[in-house]
Amino acid sequence: MKLDNIDKKLLELLQVDTKKTTKELSMKLNLSVTAVYERIKKLERVHVIQKYVALLDKSKIDKNFVVFCHIKLIQHNIDLIAQFEKEVVQLDEVLECFHVSGDYDYILKIFVKDMEAYREFMVTKLTTIQHIGSTHSTFMIGEVKNTTVFRLNNN
Repeated sequence: MKLDNIDKKLLELLQVDTKKTTKELSMKLNLSVTAVYERIKKLERVHVIQKYVALLDKSKIDKNFVVFCHIKLIQHNIDLIAQFEKEVVQLDEVLECFHVSGDYDYILKIFVKDMEAYREFMVTKLTTIQHIGSTHSTFMIGEVKNTTVFRLNNN
């Protein structure tokens, strides 16, 4: 699906605040409420808009200790990769997992309460996954940028 400039502007507005009403959006886009509603439904139908979520303040839910854990598997074959991925997606502490190139095979973004909770996670969960050859953990000192907004009109 080809997005026009109005679709792009609508998507940017929704990314910033999904609770805006169709009336508020229609005023910003100079469209009718019905036209905005139909565009949103079309974007949902073709899965440009995948879902709506609430973003939480990590410090208020005791998940402010952020770790980037680099994982190297002992071997690389389709079965071991599939098994690792099947197990890692089950770990609640892992919010993001990327299969990457370079010295490591995966990078996990892990959110826990503190160092003690991370140690517990490593000992009782992550290291129980078979075929992990090595891990390397990097701890977040501070967050410089964290956004969920894709800018679409910067062609």
